[in-house]
Amino acid sequence: MEEGGNKTVEGRLDHGGYWRSEEEWPLIDTNYTKLYLHAGNRLDQDPPDGKGSTSTFRFDPENPVPTIGGNISSGQPVMVPGGFNQHESMEFFGSKIPYAPLSERSDIQSFETSPLPYNLEITGTVLVKLWISSSALDTDFTAKLLDIYPANRDYPNGYSLNLTDGIFRCKFHESWKEESFLSPDGVYPITIALPPTSNVFTKNHRIRIDISSSNFPRFDVNPNTGENPVKSRQKLIAVNTIHHSVLYPSHLIVPIIDRSI
Repeated sequence: MEEGGNKTVEGRLDHGGYWRSEEEWPLIDTNYTKLYLHAGNRLDQDPPDGKGSTSTFRFDPENPVPTIGGNISSGQPVMVPGGFNQHESMEFFGSKIPYAPLSERSDIQSFETSPLPYNLEITGTVLVKLWISSSALDTDFTAKLLDIYPANRDYPNGYSLNLTDGIFRCKFHESWKEESFLSPDGVYPITIALPPTSNVFTKNHRIRIDISSSNFPRFDVNPNTGENPVKSRQKLIAVNTIHHSVLYPSHLIVPIIDRSI
């Protein structure tokens, strides 16, 4: 497969791709592989070492991360479905001047691999297993998987293509039926199951996962009070933490397909 990344006459990214039929699901040659989150925004197969580390950000529900595409079946004109460069613009609801890349927001923690030395296919459900803490009784954590293109003539700053994303409301960390609020000194395991995707990350591309606490208007914004967002009368800023250490090894489980590409 070609590396691609050229701009079409319509001004969109030519990501390539083709239809393929399979006989089983998950695919029989799936190799479930762990990619660990590390300090310094690193993502790789090496488990964390003995040094404990965390990534912390402030989530302000008055300033949520805007939705830029996604696996959305409806929602226009408020939400636009599909894959887009994760860069704010007038096209997307909630974007603000100066229309910067989402990765520059202080409430998004990005973890990415080194440039891939070969083509790599991921097909299936990606699980994002995080160990988290929060100053709030309840908050959300979001996860978004991206294919990061290197810079080229059409995209001199590269292209950050969203593939699949999901969200987890933390007061349901013990059960989907009963609420269980967080304690400020607690560390909790959560799992965000991303809707299935199928993508070939070509040579020199990077795999990236963006962790935040909002994706609006696709998902309602958590007020961080423990109340129902529809009924809540106030909103609080939450200080949210992702742990990545030997004791709390936050990681992805990615379905890598072992076959010639």
